[in-house]
Amino acid sequence: MMSMDIIQAASLRNYSTMRLGGTAAYLGDVHNRPEVEAAVQWASQQNLPVMMMGGGSNIVWTDKGYKGLILVNKILRFEQFEEDKENVYITVGAGEPWDNVVARTVELGLTGIEALSLIPGTAGATPIQNVGAYRQEIADTLVSVEAYDLTAKRFTTVAAADCSFGYRTSRFKTSDKGRYLITAITLHLSRGNPLPPFYPAIQDYFDKNPAIKPSPASLRQAVITIRSAKLPDPAKVANCGSFFANPILANEELQKILSQHRDLNYWQQDDGMYKVAAAWLVEQAGFKAVHDEQTGMATWPSQALVLVNEHAKSTADLLAFKQKIVDSVKSKFGITLQQEPELLGET
Repeated sequence: MMSMDIIQAASLRNYSTMRLGGTAAYLGDVHNRPEVEAAVQWASQQNLPVMMMGGGSNIVWTDKGYKGLILVNKILRFEQFEEDKENVYITVGAGEPWDNVVARTVELGLTGIEALSLIPGTAGATPIQNVGAYRQEIADTLVSVEAYDLTAKRFTTVAAADCSFGYRTSRFKTSDKGRYLITAITLHLSRGNPLPPFYPAIQDYFDKNPAIKPSPASLRQAVITIRSAKLPDPAKVANCGSFFANPILANEELQKILSQHRDLNYWQQDDGMYKVAAAWLVEQAGFKAVHDEQTGMATWPSQALVLVNEHAKSTADLLAFKQKIVDSVKSKFGITLQQEPELLGET
């Protein structure tokens, strides 16, 4: 543990792409499993709680910060095992930048995660909220999660079937929040080309470019083109990506809303439930391209789900702006939007 550099009173503004939050009592990088284990032992000796973070792109720190030890995941690894000509297993370190992982699998001609291109953050964060986009989600390809279990005080492997995956959620975000420090994930990918039906925006891209045939590389390029046109780069503009999840409604709930809002933007899922476009709800509630001087927050012009920190002074400002949106959508549609980025730290 002594070889690990620990920062005291670290500003968490530097460890979230929203660039808000208080301070951490202690913070340090971890590069391998032994460092993780040593860090946990040190925190235990100091009677401190411990948590792990990745790139900070899907978290919001509270203004009170964190009174324990935060481990910044820098664990790098990329190993592949070819079961046969079609099936390939990839194990990646949890600290690998996620888009780098996607790019490498695409270069290998593998399909399964190319639609998750340009999603910021690290590989280890993807199972926590079951990251998904354009009809792919990490649960589709995840085999297992390697993690340090703070309860059992040992490393363990959690099979995908035991992750309790749901829409933008998992056991790592709910029943076992804070219990596991993820160090690696293993994915099952395939050689070949992605198959339709494609997400409408993806299909539109291929329709407008008929010479381009669907492949891992072309689908990745389509996603990059679409996302770049709609979403701000968190390295340049302070944001956490989509701030609200698309609500999931039963038919009875949907019909009640449709009786008053026939133009509601929604689509049916395989399980018979209906997903409603949260961005449409936010826009209809009057928050399209809004710049809120009171809080210093704004909604991104081309994607209302993205909340942007223009000159907010605190996380309280962000949460006040968020509440304005939640209250307006609730008042107009009777739907309560759920926040996607995790709020972490002392409350």
